[in-house]
Amino acid sequence: QASLRFQGSHICGAVLINSSWLLSTAHCFLKKSKAPENYQVLLGSIQLYQHTPQTREVSVSRIITHPDFEKLHPFGSDIAMLQLLFPVNFTSYIIPACLPVPGMKLSSNSSCWIPGWGMLTEETPLLEPFHLQEGKVSFTENIFCNMLYGLAKGKNFSVQEDMLCAGDFSTGKSICLGDSGGPLVCDFTSSWVLMGLASWGFDCRHPIYPSICTNVTYFTDWIEEIQRLTP
Repeated sequence: QASLRFQGSHICGAVLINSSWLLSTAHCFLKKSKAPENYQVLLGSIQLYQHTPQTREVSVSRIITHPDFEKLHPFGSDIAMLQLLFPVNFTSYIIPACLPVPGMKLSSNSSCWIPGWGMLTEETPLLEPFHLQEGKVSFTENIFCNMLYGLAKGKNFSVQEDMLCAGDFSTGKSICLGDSGGPLVCDFTSSWVLMGLASWGFDCRHPIYPSICTNVTYFTDWIEEIQRLTP
């Protein structure tokens, strides 16, 4: 889990996929400059503004948002790639997430987690020392998720094939403002696989509305192509 900073302040989560690249969500850059010099990434920390011998703050050299972002539907193709100015060395604190293999699917008993430094509720910000929060969530089929979001009065939300639905109906754990771009990681035979990126939701911690994540499996070809074509 990385913290994406705009002019020094945390705006979104991000996740390291190799020594030079991170993934985040495209909507993090809406109404903001895309000039890379305005952005840094904090790696290796569980507290937002804590610098220790284990942390690294690295400048961003390139920001690439998906060309189809929101062209087909709200929050569609909500994914972005960030290239670091210098590659980072992996440590026991700085470890990349595994990308899914094409076609990898979640099941209802998959063990998944969403970490983040976002708001605790719609009214309650995360307070100092800004400790990383995490929630265990379960995968929910998109068709069921669309039924739930169809109940949201006056809202026109739909969960498409480039999205995943995850939540905890007993605790209401879900993403909130500031969690966007962070990872949905799932345990596949003892390795943590990056299945989703926190994208959108409705009413933080509402038990009926799960979190919607960008479906990383849907974009593995694009991710590989960007890395291949970018020097």
